[in-house]
Amino acid sequence: SLVIRGEKDEQAVLCSKDKTYDMKIADTSNMLLFIPGCKTPEQLNADQGSCNIIHSQIAGFSNNYWELRRCRPKLKKLRKLLMEDPYEGPDSQKDQTLAFSKYTTEDLLSLIQASEEEILHQLQVIDACKIEGYWRILEFDYEMKLLNHVTQLIDSESWSLNKVPLRTCLEELGSLEPTEMIEHILLSYGRKYIDDGEVYFEMHEDKICRAIAQMLLQNAVKFNLSEFQEVWQQSVPEGMTTRLDQLKGLALMDKSSRPETIFLLKVEDLPEDNQERFNSLFSIREKWTEVDITPYIQDLCAEKQTVGALLTKYARSSMQNGVKVYNSRRPIS
Repeated sequence: SLVIRGEKDEQAVLCSKDKTYDMKIADTSNMLLFIPGCKTPEQLNADQGSCNIIHSQIAGFSNNYWELRRCRPKLKKLRKLLMEDPYEGPDSQKDQTLAFSKYTTEDLLSLIQASEEEILHQLQVIDACKIEGYWRILEFDYEMKLLNHVTQLIDSESWSLNKVPLRTCLEELGSLEPTEMIEHILLSYGRKYIDDGEVYFEMHEDKICRAIAQMLLQNAVKFNLSEFQEVWQQSVPEGMTTRLDQLKGLALMDKSSRPETIFLLKVEDLPEDNQERFNSLFSIREKWTEVDITPYIQDLCAEKQTVGALLTKYARSSMQNGVKVYNSRRPIS
């Protein structure tokens, strides 16, 4: 089954179960005729001797048709809708009121221009969870509070980060937070597996380090890079190692300033449209190396498209101190 999605101010897209297509009207010089009960040559009797001329009534005609082109699902809006009211925990006063926006799977299917599978996959990517039948994103401070409970427990029990038992976590932390929230944070920051009939989680080191970096960076406009690296390493759970490549698409380093600095720049906060994304990036920094810009444009690549092809289309390259850099093709106001 196919469904057309889009609100009044959006360009319509056509979705199958797992793919999204742009719809454009294409003209054809061959008139298309609509004939009820029309039979194709394959359906007609192959015996040439019994061929008859059939009188057919033409019900309608058309000089154009819809051309479908596979496109990236328009998923930016999904996060935006869920961020209207992030979940702050069971004690939040705001959650007691009925005034805020809540979205079920059905609501999201009618509002987001993407196929059902793409929407459900994206909900996993942004770590959304279902609370009382509605999709919610955890408010960042609450998420960090939950993560902190889990990492402190791992530390106090001296568990291996590769084998965190679900049952004990729920028993130990269930008095502090709802058990479904504890399980959700383990699912968000770990991989679930079963060993000897017990459920365990293997924690994702990179994702935990990244979240802690975001927590540190969101309170400062710019951070001295070497100081940040020191504080960051001290802030992560014991046994984890911080690396700057864990921050791709989250933070940007300025190696040209003295001292070198780092600041928060999240790819999900940038525009979804290709040209607007490049305009936004070039207004933040005039010249980019391919290594720096890649995490911020990687998600714009359509099927079989490379970052190089995007840069060729939207940027101009030049050499600076022996390094290839990219700047805008048009003046940025």
